[in-house]
Amino acid sequence: MLPGSVIHLKELLLDRPAPQTIITLSECELWTITPANFAILVEQHPEINRIFSQQLAAELEQVSSQLVFEQERQTALRPYLVPKVRQGIVGSSRYATRLRNDIKKSTHDRQPVLIFGEPGLGKDNIAALIHFGSGDRKQPLIKVNCDTLQANGAELFGRVGGKPGLLEWLGQGTLMLNNVQDLPKTLEPKLLHLLETGDYTPISREGESEPAVRHSDARIILTSERALPEIDRPNRIGHPIKVPPVRVAKADIAAQVTYYISLYCRSRGIPQPKVAPEAIRRLQGYDFPGNLGELESLVKRAIDQSNGAEVLTEEVFWAAGSKARRFRVNLLNVYPQLRQFLRSPWWVDRINYGFTLGFFALVVAVLIFGPQTRDANVALNFFWAWWWMLILVAFPFVGRVWCAVCPFMIYGELMQTISLKLFPRKLLPWNRQVADRVGGWFLFGLFALILLWEELWNLENTAYLSACLLLLITAGAIIFSVLFERRFWCRYLCPIGGMNGMFAKLAMIELRAQQGICSATCTTYQCYKGGPQKGEGMETGGCPVYSHPAQLEDNRDCVLCMTCLKACPHRSVELNLRPPGIELWTTHTATYAEVCLMFLLLGAAFLHRLPEALTMLNQNLEQFLQPVATHAALSVLALALPGAIALLGHRLTRWFNPNIKACDFKQLAYGYLPLVLGANLAHYLRWDSPKLGKLFPSPWQRLGIAQWDCRSPSPIPP
Repeated sequence: MLPGSVIHLKELLLDRPAPQTIITLSECELWTITPANFAILVEQHPEINRIFSQQLAAELEQVSSQLVFEQERQTALRPYLVPKVRQGIVGSSRYATRLRNDIKKSTHDRQPVLIFGEPGLGKDNIAALIHFGSGDRKQPLIKVNCDTLQANGAELFGRVGGKPGLLEWLGQGTLMLNNVQDLPKTLEPKLLHLLETGDYTPISREGESEPAVRHSDARIILTSERALPEIDRPNRIGHPIKVPPVRVAKADIAAQVTYYISLYCRSRGIPQPKVAPEAIRRLQGYDFPGNLGELESLVKRAIDQSNGAEVLTEEVFWAAGSKARRFRVNLLNVYPQLRQFLRSPWWVDRINYGFTLGFFALVVAVLIFGPQTRDANVALNFFWAWWWMLILVAFPFVGRVWCAVCPFMIYGELMQTISLKLFPRKLLPWNRQVADRVGGWFLFGLFALILLWEELWNLENTAYLSACLLLLITAGAIIFSVLFERRFWCRYLCPIGGMNGMFAKLAMIELRAQQGICSATCTTYQCYKGGPQKGEGMETGGCPVYSHPAQLEDNRDCVLCMTCLKACPHRSVELNLRPPGIELWTTHTATYAEVCLMFLLLGAAFLHRLPEALTMLNQNLEQFLQPVATHAALSVLALALPGAIALLGHRLTRWFNPNIKACDFKQLAYGYLPLVLGANLAHYLRWDSPKLGKLFPSPWQRLGIAQWDCRSPSPIPP
């Protein structure tokens, strides 16, 4: 106040208490007068009342003008006004914590803010949190949708000699430009200038003089559905805030569901139901493309259709299903006994070390030391007539389950354990890039050599050679198990494993995990890395082929050992019944090495019929197979023929139909996979089915036990 100012004159004249206390911040001389003495002065000097009346009139005029301005301001801002915050940031994940910290940091100053993220994340609500959490909370907050703005920006900046713009009406309030990515291109330079300097120029008509530049005291908050590099610069945006989508912050879904239930039930005056854990897991398994908006509407619909139930089960969240997970039935939920068995020591440790280990050794011993002909050696007959046929029949039903009980890798793991005890060391890690690039071609070459060996040396009718084949594969598993950690041989190099992984794509079962549960509740990744017991999760060494069940998209990468099922403490792992081969047109990754292996196996069906084919052409042509070089050349030709025919057909189709869009042969070639499986199965059914009955008669005949002819009740002498 200036010297000579009168304080509390109105209160003295009207005999009212003062509404405020005066505190001096510097040295001053203050003259005071009591109410009684002041009343005497008023009687002696009537001009005091006149001066007071003049002051009241001036104040009234000022208040009236302010009231008119405020009424006009409220009328202009009312369509855009944001009255309050709808909700806070719900959740305790690192994403929610980081978002809260970013919001709190942006409330400490008035620098421009850019909030960007996918639709449905409540970015306008975050802008309200920033405004009402700052010192400007008593100022208005308005929201302007950028897609409705005029191209010249008159709504924002006003016109010369016309209506003021929103920036002028707003004063020191906050302007929220919603969906700034839809801002008209003509307004972008003006917006950038406003962000950098705070200045703007009202719109003028043609022929009018250039209007004066005005300064805005409003704070600017921008929301966008994507990042805007042209705006997000230090001289323009002080606080860029990225809002995470629901699919990456699924740990917060349980808290968000509870929050939406409380809001909705409180607004309707009904009791709040609880949510079943299975329902939360189902919601966490959904990606929510609509984000929080979709989750909120899903919760409301679930409450409405639950008919006052005390617990919301997964059935009422019927819309929460991912397209990639359609047509799936989790067998572990349908058959709890199956889940119990697969988590028990019987699968697969007791089977492998109690039976497979010794049985394989017995088979190899019989092949080496027993009779060398197929009609007399039970092991040879079992391997070629029974094992190949049964494993091919099993692929469409149980996929790669043979790899879980494979004797080659059992001996590999056993020798790995023994070698680590004898020579403690750190096993070599996997070079995944090199293995992915080279492994498929290695097992393709190894399989080609096995097929040539089988054809040229009559492997299926020679016992000791068949034993050598089994021992060579076992030796490869042992060598690479001693050198590398886990099952490197199984994942990349085993020829039988490569075939199993390829045919497993046709299986009607798959092992997967719910990504939402894994990302929301798992922090240890014990199914992948291994670790001690946690909750219902057992102690394991981790996935032997380094596959995380939540990231599996191809049956080729899972050996169904169920280690992940045993290790998971969150019941995330699923064994699903699905349409056979569905991943061939959805999620699998095509590789040229696998395509070549597929046509190699189709060529094997031609190779197995090579002598028969030559005989059909000419009785004397079979003599060409006598020289080893000629036989080998014809064998290679037979193996390569199906792939060459398929590739030639693809090229001719493209040539004769130029209007057909270019299609990658690598992708289309997998259409032959059922044919490859059928061709190999047909070979063993037609060629070896007459020999299936010799599995038991062969050893009985060696022991002098009579055989029984199904057409006669009398025993036939051996």
